[in-house]
Formats: sequence, structure tokens, C-alpha cells
Amino acid sequence: MIGQKVFLRALELNDVQELYAFENDISIWNESETLMPYSTFALEQYVLDAINSDIFASKQLRLAICQCSDGKIVGFIDLFNFSPKHLRAEVGVLIQKAHRKKGYAKEALQLLIDYSYKILGLHQLACSINAENKESMRLFESCNFECTSQKKDWIRQNDTYTDELFYQLILK
Repeated sequence: MIGQKVFLRALELNDVQELYAFENDISIWNESETLMPYSTFALEQYVLDAINSDIFASKQLRLAICQCSDGKIVGFIDLFNFSPKHLRAEVGVLIQKAHRKKGYAKEALQLLIDYSYKILGLHQLACSINAENKESMRLFESCNFECTSQKKDWIRQNDTYTDELFYQLILK
């Protein structure tokens, strides 16, 4: 999957250090359910499992987002909670701080949408976004995702609670 600025590719074993940096960045743990750091060994096993499996078996797919200019990883994009029965999956995207606001996330998301529809035959994609994450809301809305529901006080951050918004895109 190749765009103008980025291309998406399968994970390789030599991506473990990039994954390690992302997964162990405490500043992004509020965007996931992460509560403790990952070991290099655990991430190596995850990548080996990803290499030896497909989305139909594992119900998830993580792809590296790489710059077309030099092939360097700038982020990762995921399909997870994949349902072959209902032809849907959830999406997550994360770009390194130094590479944000350059259009990489939008192009990666558009490539993933195209892949999800044309190759996987999915009917819909969805994502859950912290109501305070305006950048993510703008990103998904720019790719025609629509906010369809709101979960009140869903995300605990320190001693406060934040709403979570549920976005969907029906693929045509």
C-alpha cells in the first residue's frame, strides 16, 4: 500500500525497537488500555506471531507507516477487533511526535480504508477517541468517519474521567 508520502508494510523482526519505543511511551497510554511496560522479548513474540499469522486468525493487523522518501518508520496503524462475520474492524493510528502534522496519519488512514474495502471486503471501520483528543477527531472526520455515540466518563485519567466518542465509517 503506497501513497505519496507514506507506504504501509507488514511488521518485520527488526521493527521491535521502534515498537518498544512506542509501546513504552507513558504519554500515550491513555489512548489504550496499557498499564505496564512491554519487554523486548514480549514484543519480539508479538512480531513473530504477526509474521506467522493473518488477520483472519489473529483478528488484528498492525502495519508500519513508513516515509516514501527513506523508508523510515514514522508510526503504526492497526486493524483490531476484526469480525469476519460482521465485516468490520476497529482502527488505531499513532505517529511519532516529530512526524505529526505532516499528513502522514491521514494518508496512512486513507490507504488502510482502501485496503479494508477492496482487499478485505469490510463493510465498516470504527474507532474510539478520547473526547479531549481534538487532533484525532479531526483526522477521522477528514476521512469521513462520523461520530455516532458518546460514552460518558468512560476514560479515567489520573483522578478525573473523560468521555469517549465512537466513530464509524460505512465503506462503499
